[in-house]
Amino acid sequence: MTNSCRAKLKTVLFALLVGTPFWVLSQTGSIHEPVRYVGGVTIDPAVHEGRLRYAVGVESRQTLRVNRTKPELADDYGWTYNHASSLAYWNGTFYQQYLSNPVDEHIAPGQTLLVSSPDGRNWNKPQVIFPPYEAPEGVEIPEGYEGYMMHQRMGFYIAPNGRLLTLAFYAHAEDPFLEGGIGRVVREIYKDGSFGPIYFIRYSTHTQWDESNTSYPFYTRSTDKGFIEACEALLKDRLITLQWRDEDRGLDGFYDGDEYGGSAFSFFERKDGNIVGLWKRSHTALSFDGGKSFSKSVKVPTLTMAGGKVWGQKTSDSRYAMVYNPIDLDEYRYPLITVSSDDGVIFDDMVLVQGEVPPRRYFGRWKDFGPCYVRGIVPGNGNPPGDDMWLTYSMNKEDMWVSRVPVPITHTVTGNISDNFDHLSIGGAVPLWNIYSPIWAPVNLVQSPLKGGLSLELRDEDPYDYARAIRVFEESTTADIRFQVFAPEENQGMLEIDVVDQFGNRPVRVGMSNGGKWIATDGATEKTLINYQKGVWHEVRVIVQAGFFGTYSLEIDGRMVLENAKLAEGVKSVERLSFRTAPYRDLPNRKTPNEDPEPPLPGADDKEALGVFLIDEVTIKK
Repeated sequence: MTNSCRAKLKTVLFALLVGTPFWVLSQTGSIHEPVRYVGGVTIDPAVHEGRLRYAVGVESRQTLRVNRTKPELADDYGWTYNHASSLAYWNGTFYQQYLSNPVDEHIAPGQTLLVSSPDGRNWNKPQVIFPPYEAPEGVEIPEGYEGYMMHQRMGFYIAPNGRLLTLAFYAHAEDPFLEGGIGRVVREIYKDGSFGPIYFIRYSTHTQWDESNTSYPFYTRSTDKGFIEACEALLKDRLITLQWRDEDRGLDGFYDGDEYGGSAFSFFERKDGNIVGLWKRSHTALSFDGGKSFSKSVKVPTLTMAGGKVWGQKTSDSRYAMVYNPIDLDEYRYPLITVSSDDGVIFDDMVLVQGEVPPRRYFGRWKDFGPCYVRGIVPGNGNPPGDDMWLTYSMNKEDMWVSRVPVPITHTVTGNISDNFDHLSIGGAVPLWNIYSPIWAPVNLVQSPLKGGLSLELRDEDPYDYARAIRVFEESTTADIRFQVFAPEENQGMLEIDVVDQFGNRPVRVGMSNGGKWIATDGATEKTLINYQKGVWHEVRVIVQAGFFGTYSLEIDGRMVLENAKLAEGVKSVERLSFRTAPYRDLPNRKTPNEDPEPPLPGADDKEALGVFLIDEVTIKK
């Protein structure tokens, strides 16, 4: 018997002895490569959208817009570093939790806040649920540290008895890990929206902290038996508490001495019943015993990741999704994408979840550009109505966001489009439209002015962001696009209307200027056409002939105002109609300095003149 045969036999025997199924000895799907991305699509780092197709119908809404000088318009604190959000759905309510510092990451003080929403669209004002830590009298900050901070990878736990717990981790700045940690705290969220007392649920095993030298009692001191029962169920839930391992490695044997892992754990159960563990920087592992133990984590070469989190889950259509930033630079975490799978092993179809990167308004240490630290709803933490995948993340480690991703996840549309919104609900979802809705630039369904039914309203008072609505249609070399647009008397803004190809190129660029003019490009030339009238619904038609030397024509209210204009850039086809209340942006880019101190952007805390536009009766055909 050759040496290679002996080695293979020993591997098989070892697998049988430890109970590992024989098939995992193959490469893909095994402990050597638990998941694999097989798609040839990658991102272009030069543009925010990465030149990717959109996941159709994603609705993204800002839940916190920070404001340093007018904190009453945000969280009442004016702290501009906000990050590490978690999401849960319980008692008919969405809950988003995140940590906050005044300016910089890992710099004291730190606190944790909570926002909630009945529908994922309308969010209340943040409330502090874990305030900045104050040590008991006589307890000093250990040498080498400067104050107290918060650091957590997990925010919520719905216990088997139905109690909702929220958790966070108190630590010392600037290093919350291992010896820098103090312990994990917990409190209950009640059905009426109030909170129970704060307790420690676990102290760091790398230090000597306990009830005698910390500010909150241990959870067993509670007189609420149901609360204690919920805490003890959490402590026994190994898959959930693995999220804690970043801060505390469990020197007391809490994790049974396993050597697997990485940073920022998430997990999902594959179709074969095995559990995939996911960590930052492309690390994955497998569990064959329901999460009691995992194989040693390995770096998967087909997953391009840096220090941002990765999220994985089984979707409502019995498929699987992973969501992450497909880049290997820590400072530039965009775009946010998802890949899909039938079996939880082979993933394909990289498509865009969030491709917007607004300017970072306030400098801060380690405030990376783009949508950061994505998380979904951890199994057991609730199932919102509908089939959607819900995600939460910070933008530029500054503002907080959620995205609703329709399931099944698709990136193409077939057939003609005819959208008049009248069968929908005011303030409700807009099926098949991709919505980007900041707090100061919201996108919503409203009652149509001057006629019956509903229309899609884009408002904008944000000096550094915009409202955007996109309709994906069937890819074609020709498109006959019609819609109605209305600018009310109070409008002082602008609207850019683009017809876009699958890579984000904008061959057709039409606009309504804040000076009351229709404008459009003819090749490389921007032309001023005719006036538009406020308080009147305008009928618009765009006829596109795509090609490297393609053309388009523009009709306004039945009048041809631009005929056979040259495309702004040559494309093979078109597939998206985009409405945006500010100019196209491509900054920051990968060369924009990330750690060079700079003052806040001028006027970042003040609203600008209101822009309002309404869209209706959208039809698109070849």
